[in-house]
Amino acid sequence: MGIWILLGIIVLIILYVITTYNSLVRLKQYIQNAWSDIEVQLKRRYNLIPALVDTIKGYKNYEQETLQKVIEARNSFSNATSLEDKIKTSNSLNKSLGGIFALAEAYPDLKANTNFINLQNELKNTEDIISNARRYFNASVREYNTKVQSFPSNLIAQKFGFKELPYFELEENEKDEVSKMPKINL
Repeated sequence: MGIWILLGIIVLIILYVITTYNSLVRLKQYIQNAWSDIEVQLKRRYNLIPALVDTIKGYKNYEQETLQKVIEARNSFSNATSLEDKIKTSNSLNKSLGGIFALAEAYPDLKANTNFINLQNELKNTEDIISNARRYFNASVREYNTKVQSFPSNLIAQKFGFKELPYFELEENEKDEVSKMPKINL
């Protein structure tokens, strides 16, 4: 009788390990899918930037330094390989684009340019989509990280190499910059 109880306990433990492992894999797949959605939109934004820069360069009094920051941020994003680097460079690009839109406030002719307005609207729509995708990504990361940290699933996560993943958030200094940015009227 004792052997059957021991076998039953072993089977339950094995089932728990399999179930927990599979749920960690499933959550990781959700995160990868969510990141893929974000990357599509980040690439869309990346591809809109050259047209925006060209539109601004058409004005004789544009600020070269502001455009240079956007171009550098765009190039940094294209060179990022890890998830952490992509998040960091995306946040840097957001900050640079804020400078472009603030620049438009200083140049009424630019602000009235149809191409600029269309590109600004496209970027705004893209940013909205990125924001929604970021919320889903962060919710997936939160669920995954909770499972990786919670006992006893953390034992299985450690055994099979599941590690916490970063959230896609603004850095503290960028949160301050965003709150100081002028509001853009579209």
